[in-house]
Amino acid sequence: MNNTYNEEEVLKLLQNENTQRQGFEKVVAQYSEQLYWQIRRMVLSHEDANDLLQNTFIKAWMNIDYFRGEAKLSTWLYRIALNECLTFLNKQRNTVSIDDVDAMVVQKLESDSYFSGDNAQKLLQQALRTLPEKQRMVFNLKYFQEMKYEEMSQIFGTTVGALKASYHHAVKKIEKLLEKEV
Repeated sequence: MNNTYNEEEVLKLLQNENTQRQGFEKVVAQYSEQLYWQIRRMVLSHEDANDLLQNTFIKAWMNIDYFRGEAKLSTWLYRIALNECLTFLNKQRNTVSIDDVDAMVVQKLESDSYFSGDNAQKLLQQALRTLPEKQRMVFNLKYFQEMKYEEMSQIFGTTVGALKASYHHAVKKIEKLLEKEV
């Protein structure tokens, strides 16, 4: 089996009803891991991240006929995943007070059997939780995924300058919080 991923070939498979499922399987295989980690950095819990990843692919599959290829497939998937995260986080926030959510997140992180991080990693995750959601998403995409601002601009529908400012503010806030802890 050929393990190389060619976006043009996959897009052709997705456009044909007879090969759509095969093309989508390639998309899932190609993007599952990186989307999982992006979602996981937003919600922290392995189980929640798995659920949201599944929701992302379900939404993508159900709307695949509407994908026109104006942006890269990965950009479209990231946008769906980020919207799923925002919806999830907003629901959590509406059912529990903000302080309870933060305490719950830290407790979830510490008790998560998939989290084997040291104290510095835990402090970074706690600092990230204090950022506004958009800043946190921009920081995660830039810092962890090393995504270019131009691609993020397509995901968020905003300017490169605004994203750079958002990232800069996020870094400054994280640095300030981490300095207090050290």
